[in-house]
Amino acid sequence: MSARRQLVVNADDFGFTPDVNSGIVEAHRRGILTATTLMANGDAFDDAVRLARETPSLDIGCHLVLIGGRSLVTGNPFPATVAQLLVALARRQIRLYDELAAQTRRVIASGIRPTHLDTHKHTHLAPSVLEAVASVARDFGIRWVRRPFDFPMGALGGPRLTRLVNGALGLLRGRVQRVLAAHGCRTVDHFAGFQLTGRLGSGELTALAAALPEGSTELMCHPGHCGEALCNAHTRLKESRERELAALIAPEVRQALERHSIELVNFAGLG
Repeated sequence: MSARRQLVVNADDFGFTPDVNSGIVEAHRRGILTATTLMANGDAFDDAVRLARETPSLDIGCHLVLIGGRSLVTGNPFPATVAQLLVALARRQIRLYDELAAQTRRVIASGIRPTHLDTHKHTHLAPSVLEAVASVARDFGIRWVRRPFDFPMGALGGPRLTRLVNGALGLLRGRVQRVLAAHGCRTVDHFAGFQLTGRLGSGELTALAAALPEGSTELMCHPGHCGEALCNAHTRLKESRERELAALIAPEVRQALERHSIELVNFAGLG
């Protein structure tokens, strides 16, 4: 009897733009996407909430934002880059817990009960942000928090520099796990998507299905339609979102999951 392999296909950036929202919902309705995380300060938050109400089978969490957009607490713009955020954190210019709690409350107030948390640009790898995220998860009763370290992918991991960055981030794995566990947070067994960001196609998804380890895995993805709103948005992920959407709804990808006996699940159904 083969060991169980479960896959959560989770889209970031729900609420970013309407065309990203529609792509995420399409990837769920027609493809293998099972979950997404919602940006409480996103320009298309209300549109995402409307779509969520129309799509009750879509599992939704919070995509906590500290880079880009505006604070829900102060109304001030967030830093535009990771480097600028680190400076702001060192100067204690952001009320971390208050901000992340406010974003979580806005999602809950919309009628959505979030099942999981992650952060835009993986900012919870910073120690102070990690503590705040773990505290928010505990205080709001949200069980699952992303641990964004790709499992070993070999050639599937892409360019050498990307693999080296992923390896360097992996040095933080032990501390992240300890902090999350201390706050009662859970993580899936494995993660994939960091090294595939911007280049996830049907070939990569098919290869990932063959390489998926035993246990539960979260695949991070960024599908969307590349419409006018996305084209005008401040993000490097534009045309690649169309390619990811096409891959997530491709029949050969679903066939590969079935061939390798991979069970599609969401966070609400794990554990």
